[in-house]
Amino acid sequence: MTYAGLSELRLAYKQAVAEWVEAIRAEEALAVPDHSMVAMDKWDAAHLKEQDAGAKTAESRETYKEALRKIH
Repeated sequence: MTYAGLSELRLAYKQAVAEWVEAIRAEEALAVPDHSMVAMDKWDAAHLKEQDAGAKTAESRETYKEALRKIH
């Protein structure tokens, strides 16, 4: 692993975090006073996307950390 490779992994992690934050905000925006089942279904779907984005972020973080450990 080169330092250039580390930079790519760091950028991938930062992008994953940005996508996760976006998913969190999208989920939060759906927590509206509309108490209908349709609104709840949309909110649940957004929550699943948020969980997927969080998992992707965690995976990206671990990949980056493993590469750092190999170099150091």
